[in-house]
Order: sequence, then structure tokens, then C-alpha cells
Amino acid sequence: MDAVRVSALRERLAGTGWLEAAGGFAGSLRHAVDRRGSAGLLLVGTEAYEPWHLAAHLADEAAWSDAPRLAPTLLRHRVPARAPAHLAYGLRRLAAAGRGSTVLVVAPAAAGEQLLERVQDARRGGATVLALDGAAGPTELAALAHERLAVGTAEEEPFDLAQHLVSTAAGHSPARRSTLARLADLAGRLTAGPTVGRW
Repeated sequence: MDAVRVSALRERLAGTGWLEAAGGFAGSLRHAVDRRGSAGLLLVGTEAYEPWHLAAHLADEAAWSDAPRLAPTLLRHRVPARAPAHLAYGLRRLAAAGRGSTVLVVAPAAAGEQLLERVQDARRGGATVLALDGAAGPTELAALAHERLAVGTAEEEPFDLAQHLVSTAAGHSPARRSTLARLADLAGRLTAGPTVGRW
């Protein structure tokens, strides 16, 4: 996935309200990790889906935008015995998250009971919980999240593109440039494709 495809998606979604929703969600993410007393970003997926791509893009955006707290710690449901130190964090870290922590849950499908329990523990401890999920309606994860962006589909490509839009927008502080202005610049690199009525 590259900036050209993200730009094309942005053009197709213009006027649907979805870009504004993605930009607002990204702004909430950036605000949560930038606030005073922030303990950083914990990123977790479901048992069947580890958000490697989003972790890499957020780390890149953190470096490019000089926002080190945006670089996530990826939490894994199963940690192999010989995993490198930066990939050896399990769900126990999520259960121990407290005030100042930001938890971003990425769930293209149902979150699963174990994950929901740990997210609930983190929220009770004072963590800010954000959810990016593929469900269109109310879910248990949505009920736990302080803010949620529902993509409305579990299809791989739209869900992947939504993560790109969020990571790109989160990398840019509103004080420097608006999220929509940044996405508009990306869109300017490519002419509009066919209009998408909804996701």
C-alpha cells in the first residue's frame, strides 16, 4: 500500500463524511498520545489479526512528525519463545495499562472474550481506549471504547486502507496542518476514480 492508493481512496470518499470521521478519530489518537502524562500507545489486534502494518506506519509517522509517543508497542496474543524484545509483549501488558496509557484495538472481526476482558481491565485502570473495527453496528468492543471508528466491512483491502488513512492523519499535528489538508495534498497526486457510495 502506498500514498497513491491512499490518495485515490481519499478522492473516492470525498463528500461521504467518512474522511472527516477518519480524521476525527486520528485527531483523538494524536491528542491521547500527546497529552501531558501520556504513557505511550499500546496497539493490539485480535487473536486472528495482528496489526503489523499499522504498527509500522504509526512508527514511521512518529519519526517523520517528531511525535515519539505515537510509535506503538505491539501487543501479541501469542509470543514465540525466541521473539525479539520489541515483539515480546503479550496481553498481560494490556491488562496492566493504566492512567496515561492509550490502547488502540484493531479488530476487523469480533474481538474475542479474552481480548475484551483485558481491554476492560485497561479501561478500569484509567487507560484511554480507541477502537478501529470492521463491524457496522454496536459491539462489545464499541461499548468499551472511548472513541470508535467503524469501517463497516471486514474485507481486507478497505480495512487496510482505513488504517493507512488513520496513521497518515495521526502523524500530523493540527497545530501544523489540518488532517483534511494533509489528506487533500495526498489526493492531489492522482485524479479521481469512480465514486464510492458507501463502504
